[in-house]
Amino acid sequence: MADQTSDDEVFDFSNLEFTREDLVSALNGMVKEYKKLSHSFEEVKAENSDLKNSSAEPSAVELGEAHSLKIELSKLTAEDDLLREESSELKAEIERLNELVSSWNQSYRSLHKMQESQKPANDRTGLGSIVVKTAKEKQVLSHTRYMTSSIR
Repeated sequence: MADQTSDDEVFDFSNLEFTREDLVSALNGMVKEYKKLSHSFEEVKAENSDLKNSSAEPSAVELGEAHSLKIELSKLTAEDDLLREESSELKAEIERLNELVSSWNQSYRSLHKMQESQKPANDRTGLGSIVVKTAKEKQVLSHTRYMTSSIR
């Protein structure tokens, strides 16, 4: 059993086959293993403590980043407010211009309606005018007018 060496080896101290040297070397091995594990434990314990402290208190770099982000946020908020105000002004101007264009369109429709109802300038039909259908009637009418105007 002294020839077997494995990590899971268990020594039976009541066994007389072990020599004092076997027991001392086994004890020395256990002490070395204990020191190594104790050192690893202390490193992990120190790292854990550092992590607790770093998570509890933000570093100077993190504080600087947070401050610069707050400044950037306030700048963007101010810019957002200005853009919202400008947007409101533009909406009001668009509404005013829409009303103006609507007024112009109404005026155009009224003018067009009035022009449709007017007679052409050369249209002489109506009160006091005689409708001439043929060229001969036109000639007679002109002669009659000439005669009446010369009589006066």
